[in-house]
Amino acid sequence: MNWFRNKCTNRASLCGLLTIAISHAWLNGGAQIAAKAHWVGTWASAPMIPMNDSGLLPFGKVTLREIVHTSIAGEQARVRFTNRYGIIPLQISNAHIALSSGNGNTQPATDRQLTFNGQTAVKIPAGAEMYSDPVNIKLPQLSGVAISFYLPGQDLPNYTYHSDARQTSYMVEGDEAASPTLPAAHKQTSWYFLDGIDVAAGDDAGAVVAFGDSITDGAYSTVDANHRWPDYLAQRLSQHTGSGQLGVLDEGIDGNRILNDGWAQNALARFDRDVTAQSGVRYLIVLEGINDIGRLSHPRAPADDISVIDLETGLKQLVDRAHTYNIKVIGATLTPYKGAGYYSEEGEAVRVALNNWIRTSGTFDGVADFDQVTRDPNNPQQYLPKFDHGDHLHPSDAGYEAMGEAIDLRLLRP
Repeated sequence: MNWFRNKCTNRASLCGLLTIAISHAWLNGGAQIAAKAHWVGTWASAPMIPMNDSGLLPFGKVTLREIVHTSIAGEQARVRFTNRYGIIPLQISNAHIALSSGNGNTQPATDRQLTFNGQTAVKIPAGAEMYSDPVNIKLPQLSGVAISFYLPGQDLPNYTYHSDARQTSYMVEGDEAASPTLPAAHKQTSWYFLDGIDVAAGDDAGAVVAFGDSITDGAYSTVDANHRWPDYLAQRLSQHTGSGQLGVLDEGIDGNRILNDGWAQNALARFDRDVTAQSGVRYLIVLEGINDIGRLSHPRAPADDISVIDLETGLKQLVDRAHTYNIKVIGATLTPYKGAGYYSEEGEAVRVALNNWIRTSGTFDGVADFDQVTRDPNNPQQYLPKFDHGDHLHPSDAGYEAMGEAIDLRLLRP
């Protein structure tokens, strides 16, 4: 600015107008010199490496339209794409964000093209993630959003996705990302290359990360109904003025364990990426351990022979790491599982002991007693029948709702 003032000494009128214009752009969000935004996640998922996937390969010259569900509202957004498990750069072009109108269609008036440093195409390096540039778009809370993008003809030897989205998304041949309709689209229920949407929010806004396994991921909940327990929590928070604006980010992964890898990295290994790296996170709800316990019925490796002390140590590590980032942690008790395929009396004893530790040790900043609210009072080792999906491990939609209702919102205060 000193250089600018010196050049203006003989052109006071013109420079005064330019100074006003620059100040106006600075204060009103000019594209290159806007004030730093406070970004908060409104939706997220946990990236995974494909295991036995029958999904869409090789992703050559196709448009993906992926539908997600917001938690909090915003008038400016950015989208995060991921190539976390790719082994070559991922090319994306002509990406768009718009409100969904259902059945793979978008609301044309809301459509916005996404750019990356002003460019409409980007190459995401292997192992990396990239945010789009911010874009002005009104995203209502609890609304369907369509992210559309074109993959311009590359064979991918590996890719990144989230397998069990419980949400219908769409694929068509060619570049149709800007089209409001996708006739004859192929339907699928995984999210590919997409793992987050942030909104610019007030300083009192923040995010709650739900961190866990398939029960947090919403396994067997009704597709397209948004009936995961984090969804029910988001609905409650949207109506609760005492908690400020809190987004809810579901970072559950099928089969996840605290201590050992399953269909994804163990909870300790993925914690920094899926929790502390999320935008605006202030709270963490942890529901992990049932898959560690389940392995006790049929150990496949020496590491599967875990004890309650092992699980307590792993959970305490998560809490300590979260506290380093001033994130408050709510510990969730493990739901009943008698009758599940990997149930054992030894495992049940570990579950009961671990739940007692979660409730009483003081390790956590609060407790969500999912076990208490979902179990059958007459047979506490099992779900109440109406809360049982049928495999005696995963809740029904009603069970997920009971879990979402069990969280004391007084624990989630700005």
